[in-house]
Amino acid sequence: MSQNRTVSGQKKKRKRVKTEKYFDYSLLFIVIFLVCFGLVMIYSTSAYNSQIVNEGDSFYYLKRQGMFALLGFTGMIFISRIPYNFWKRFTFIAYIGMNILLAIVLVYGAASHGQKRWIEIGPLRFQPSEIAKAVLIVFLAHVASQSVNQLKNWRGVVKCFALTLPMIVLVTVSNLSTGIILLGIAFIIIFVASNQYKIFGGVILAGIGLVAVFLKVAAYRMDRIDAWLHVETSEYGYQTRQALYAIGSGGVFGKGLGRSVQKLSYVPEAHNDMIFSIICEELGLFGAIAIILLFILLMWRCMMIANSAPDLYSALIVIGVMAQIGLQACINIGVVTNTLPNTGVTLPFISYGGTSVTFLLCEIGLVLSVSRSIRFGPES
Repeated sequence: MSQNRTVSGQKKKRKRVKTEKYFDYSLLFIVIFLVCFGLVMIYSTSAYNSQIVNEGDSFYYLKRQGMFALLGFTGMIFISRIPYNFWKRFTFIAYIGMNILLAIVLVYGAASHGQKRWIEIGPLRFQPSEIAKAVLIVFLAHVASQSVNQLKNWRGVVKCFALTLPMIVLVTVSNLSTGIILLGIAFIIIFVASNQYKIFGGVILAGIGLVAVFLKVAAYRMDRIDAWLHVETSEYGYQTRQALYAIGSGGVFGKGLGRSVQKLSYVPEAHNDMIFSIICEELGLFGAIAIILLFILLMWRCMMIANSAPDLYSALIVIGVMAQIGLQACINIGVVTNTLPNTGVTLPFISYGGTSVTFLLCEIGLVLSVSRSIRFGPES
């Protein structure tokens, strides 16, 4: 009798183990650290200028970013507890609605730095192109996972890319850098879903041609290319030059947190696109490498989740989020170090930007939702 009870107890235990679900706490802790580190750096980079501009309130940008980060964490927790398949039923409606919203932005959007990229509703101001990234990821993951057989030939690949073009073009008209990121997300998702790799050589050439057209349309974009090639002498290379001074003066271990000189009105948008230069100045090469390693670790955790995902749709969602974060981090760091021409791309989770941090955290919620669907335990 005792042996029977032992055997039955072991079977029940195995059944309980089989129903357990995985949750990637490593990814969660990395994201929490990056956001909290971002809040510290936003205060460090903006306190001086904010006190001058915002009637003595040195905490202005910190409070705003903290509010949006809290909103993002709430969304992340909420979304992480919803089964990822739930979003399938809304993908097409969301994609159409997003295109309509982007078209409205071009006509009625609020302008900043000469470009219409924002929508203002009373005190609320947000950038729809940041929302478009999340919508494109979920939409394209659904389409690609349903069209695997069609993606085995060039017609299917072209059709899949054609579906994304309206959103990419609408964004690129006023925001080339975000349009490039959307194009990169689409390329990576379709590339992973398809096994016909030779087709993508033509896709790359078409993408380069599309970017070249948008560069020619607006003269200020060509000025940025000139500033990139002649950063020492170009009148448009001031921001990059100041960022490079900050990086160079930081040395190996930096000047110390809060002790940057370049943030004192020398580096424009120091708390935004150029925050990595201040990280280098205050924390040195050591701090810069630590942040880069954290992003690499975040990419690795996403890759592990994608590899263990229960189906192609969920794997492509994770790949899309990973592509967005990886592309933004690479482009931002490339711009700050003058490896790439200057573009308005923020450093994920760290740069100031309410819409960006909110929807990035919501996307991490999608990844965590996929991680919850991973089951582990002995096979029956």
